[in-house]
Amino acid sequence: MGLIGRYIFGKAAGGFIAALAVLASVVWVTQALRQLDLITSKGQAIGVFLQITLLAVPFLMLLIAPFAIVIAVVVVLSNLSADSELIAMHASGASRWQVLKPIFTLGVAVGLFAAFLSLWAAPMGLQHVRVALSAVQVDVVASIIKPGRFIEMEPGLTFHIRDRTSGGVIKGLVLSDERDPDKAMTYLAKDGEIVDAMGRTLLIMKNGTIQRRTSDGNLSIVRFDTYAFDLSAMTPANAPVVYRPSERTTLGLAGEAPVAGQPEEIYGRMRSELHDRLSQPFYPLAFSLIVFLFLGEPRTNRQGRAVALLGAIVTVGLVRLAGFGATTLAIRSGGGVALMYAVPLGTIALCLAIILSDRALSLPRPLQQLTDRIAIGFSTLADRFGRRTGQA
Repeated sequence: MGLIGRYIFGKAAGGFIAALAVLASVVWVTQALRQLDLITSKGQAIGVFLQITLLAVPFLMLLIAPFAIVIAVVVVLSNLSADSELIAMHASGASRWQVLKPIFTLGVAVGLFAAFLSLWAAPMGLQHVRVALSAVQVDVVASIIKPGRFIEMEPGLTFHIRDRTSGGVIKGLVLSDERDPDKAMTYLAKDGEIVDAMGRTLLIMKNGTIQRRTSDGNLSIVRFDTYAFDLSAMTPANAPVVYRPSERTTLGLAGEAPVAGQPEEIYGRMRSELHDRLSQPFYPLAFSLIVFLFLGEPRTNRQGRAVALLGAIVTVGLVRLAGFGATTLAIRSGGGVALMYAVPLGTIALCLAIILSDRALSLPRPLQQLTDRIAIGFSTLADRFGRRTGQA
């Protein structure tokens, strides 16, 4: 890669990294806000919250990477054109391939990065998220630690707390146990804590009393410094984690086969997910070529660059929508699988054929004349407004 190629590649790669970081941060924040109930209502520590949200980052980056490269290539080509660098390169005898090569190289590199995310990092991250969420759902703390509410853990067993600190200490605990018809037990404690010890879940109560009432009306009160109440019977059994298709390993999806009596849609979702992972890496290259096809030709300011930019964005959106449609079609039909590869690969082939043929992509003449008149009109209005502002 020559000096021109390294110059363009450096700018495009830097733009891609910046766009990916910004978009991933924004999307991560929106996803993190959706998981705030892990802390607010389920009493989980900040570490669990960060673990679950950060493990989903590879999947988010996989979705964002194709659009990040679109932003990077658009910015680079627009800056090269605004600074007349594209025109200078063209005038000096540089071919379209010399300008395209760094963009093509970046598209391949981002495609390989997307392949790593799609085939391994994203499903592994989502799999660990599922395991963590399943652990939260069966956590007895998550089911009973709801300050200010009376929670009936099972018939005859009612639990209430005033508050719970960030360190996991329970304040103002009341536990009413009326499961035995011959006696009722009421536990009052100033502090408490739920711990796991020797395979059992224990509620450790401190500084409290036990009120015991029998069926004949006798009442006895016992004070204690520390008392352990066994909650193991209320803890849900450790059921096996059920993974969604997006959370399964790629090798696991590849080994899936139709099962007799199983709904065809279940196998169809597995098949669609597998081929979606295999086709994802082609989109970054396809999108970068689309942008270059529209914006890679040297143009003056009045030659409809805004229209070319709009055309690139619309084309990228249509190609991605076609890809989503093929993914949905693949659930019900094997023909959709071929279409999943045909959309990005066909786009790559068509763009390369047009670019390497040295044909410029242009609008129909009437539409081009209309956009030129609009551009000239806006330019004239801007000049008049500038002159009046200067006179004032």
